[in-house]
Amino acid sequence: MFANSAYLHNTHSDDADLTHAITVKSCGNYRLSKRLSFTTYRPKGRGDFQLLYIASGKTHFFFDDTEHVLSEGNIVIYQPGERQKYIYYAKEKPEIFWIHFSGTEAKKLLQHYGLTKQNIFHTGTLSDLNQIFLEIISELRTQAAYSGELLSLLLQKILLLVSRNAFGDNTAKGFKSELDRAIIYFSEHCNKEINIESYAQKCHVSVSWFIRSFKKYAGMSPMQYILNARISNAKSLLETSECSIAEISAIVGYDNPMYFSRIFKKQTGISPLEYRKKHSS
Repeated sequence: MFANSAYLHNTHSDDADLTHAITVKSCGNYRLSKRLSFTTYRPKGRGDFQLLYIASGKTHFFFDDTEHVLSEGNIVIYQPGERQKYIYYAKEKPEIFWIHFSGTEAKKLLQHYGLTKQNIFHTGTLSDLNQIFLEIISELRTQAAYSGELLSLLLQKILLLVSRNAFGDNTAKGFKSELDRAIIYFSEHCNKEINIESYAQKCHVSVSWFIRSFKKYAGMSPMQYILNARISNAKSLLETSECSIAEISAIVGYDNPMYFSRIFKKQTGISPLEYRKKHSS
């Protein structure tokens, strides 16, 4: 069994800390390999809150004596004093991240993100979460200056991501990382010709599904996003450089300066030259 964990002040107490608004008490990462199974049973629960994230594989959680087989991309949250029972089996290759926290504002924070009315939340796999948990483990070990504040912020980021992905639009759920990559790719290559159909095929999804999901995720179609990026870049060059309109047109991705000027005016209401004059100091 692989275990990577850290505890605040190296204490394993599960008592609630009510001296601060939010206190992150411990955090860890478990992976089963040789050990056949690992069972946790706390009939009276713990004194603090606990959040577990199934990063891969499967796990078995029991609520009201009903077994829930949870796969990767699920979050489980326990309230203080709530009965806990869950089992990991090596054959199902589970990897779990967990965190314990308490504080006078802990319950309000969970309520703010809508995370108190149930135990199980499906978020889809989020690579961002893995990294945040590892950062918390590192911070608990070093406990550098302002460590408590940073740990509180990192916990809040976890809860925010859980809420956003658990209650957000289901269309793009589980595809968030691909959409994030698409946004980065379109931003970095907006001055080149981008074929949306080819890009969708590389992602192994239909063009219509990709466009629909991207629009719901980004608030605009892929082509509108690319166009906005080009116009934004053009505005910056018009304001800060001495490049000619023809040069700016080529830089942002248009071979024809006249066509670029028409597109720019359609998007902004004024020509590139007028925009430059208006924003020149």
